[in-house]
Amino acid sequence: MEVFLGISAAGGTAVGQAFIIPDAEKRAVSQKRIKESESETGWKRFEDAINVVTQDVSKKLALLPKETKPNDIQREILETYILMLADPVFLKEVKDFYKKELFNIEYTIYLKSEEYASKLRSAGNEYLAERAQDITDVFGMVLNEMMGIHPFDINQVPEDSVVLATTLTPTDIIVLSKKNLLGLVLTEGGLSSHVVILARNYGIPTLVGVNRASIQKKINNGEWLIIDTEVGEILAEPDDETLATYRMKIQAEREENNLLNEYLDKPAKTKDGEEFKLFANIGSTEEADIAAKSGADGIGLFRTEFLYMSMTDGSAHVSARAFNEEGQFEAYRHVLEIMKGKPVTIRTLDAGGDKLINSADIPAFTEKNPLMGMRAVRLSLAYPQILRTQLRALYRASVYGNLRIMLPLITSTEQVEKCLAIAAQVREELESENVPFVKDVPVGIMVETAAAALTSDCLAKVSDFFSLGTNDLTQYTLAVDRENSNVAALYDEFNLAVLRLIDLTITNAKKAKIPVSVCGEMASRRDSVLVLGGMGIRNLSMGVKLISKTKKLLSQFTIEELKAISSKRLNRL
Repeated sequence: MEVFLGISAAGGTAVGQAFIIPDAEKRAVSQKRIKESESETGWKRFEDAINVVTQDVSKKLALLPKETKPNDIQREILETYILMLADPVFLKEVKDFYKKELFNIEYTIYLKSEEYASKLRSAGNEYLAERAQDITDVFGMVLNEMMGIHPFDINQVPEDSVVLATTLTPTDIIVLSKKNLLGLVLTEGGLSSHVVILARNYGIPTLVGVNRASIQKKINNGEWLIIDTEVGEILAEPDDETLATYRMKIQAEREENNLLNEYLDKPAKTKDGEEFKLFANIGSTEEADIAAKSGADGIGLFRTEFLYMSMTDGSAHVSARAFNEEGQFEAYRHVLEIMKGKPVTIRTLDAGGDKLINSADIPAFTEKNPLMGMRAVRLSLAYPQILRTQLRALYRASVYGNLRIMLPLITSTEQVEKCLAIAAQVREELESENVPFVKDVPVGIMVETAAAALTSDCLAKVSDFFSLGTNDLTQYTLAVDRENSNVAALYDEFNLAVLRLIDLTITNAKKAKIPVSVCGEMASRRDSVLVLGGMGIRNLSMGVKLISKTKKLLSQFTIEELKAISSKRLNRL
């Protein structure tokens, strides 16, 4: 039996068979001149690759169930791919250029497909802009085939696996959660990365920071693994006795979770009767169903970017179709109806950084530091049509429940005022169209930068509520990349600078008489829940599976005890 060490990122125990996800191979298209005598061979390779990709796309199309509406978008895209692969006009243009300029065939395909896509994007037509992305996607597949690059399809991961990977995207986790992923081991990533946050939400035991070379040399697909997050260990090829011991441990964890069911219908109260509101963080309509059944007091954070990212079929572009107003409206309406009048806080698009979304509406950015770059509200204000479309869908859905709209990564009152101006325009449009909506939907902000916390007295004048995003607040305050395992030890939510910013925000919210909540990871961990409660926070939003556990925790303390705990943290030198 081999033992590997890691850092516990999401609690629990797992026993299952290993599946190693290979590292992605990047495509680099070189440019070179060829001889005229070599051109026929190159063109033949291009035609062969088109045939392979066409057959692959056709198989995917044939496998799509015809009776389900969600597959209509995927069917449309796959059919478009097939048409583009056989487009005689485009293929003739490529061939003429290839024969005349005598660049290598790979570079020719790359150049002409990007050139054609650029023309479509600049046409000022939404439909043509979407076709531009289709061109890039489908001829990217052809290039991969010609260059022997075969990106791993996350859908090929077997059910009930323990997955090992260098890193994963949030989209990957969303897909894997539907395959009953038993455990997750990553060689990269921090304790508060979005992948880890999702793993916690889904209840997937997770370790990060595991030595990559050791795993690659000593663990094979199909081997039995044990993940013990309590001690931060992976046990490879355990003996029968060890397997039996850990299976008993898993059973005990299940029984403990079953005991928490008694808290499902109980309010969250301290030992002396002070009531808290515990909300759920979600990223999909399916999670809203689980939240409603788990005793949540509402939805404290609906991460709408994960809704878009969850739409996959092997095409990187499928997620872009979720940006249409009707698709968003249906999702928001569904969540509001599920929660039956309980508050539902929906955050506007928080794309960028590590949450990459493919859309014809958003150009691809190459940034040295994307977490500090064009993301969240900055992206929405730079491309206001994105925000306008989302706000239209939100206001239309508002009549179906108790909606609150939240703006991410705010750093100034000017940003809030610009968003509120767009919201006012949207309300005027809907009114002129005789579309019903709730006029006074509260609009609040995420306090997740030092700038927002330090100016929270000013921001309170233009915000209906605050929600502390402690993950980014910690990251930006301490200058620690929460995705980087090399500096994971420096990421400390209990750092006095972070706690003082939280305390200042709470104070200014109380002065302005606006609600304040916490929706970052601090809202879901035992020690930080106690500290936040002592600081005056009464609204916490967390992963669905943690709600009953937090209710039990709060019931064991009085408010005075919570104040004593937080006082020790705030008053240390």
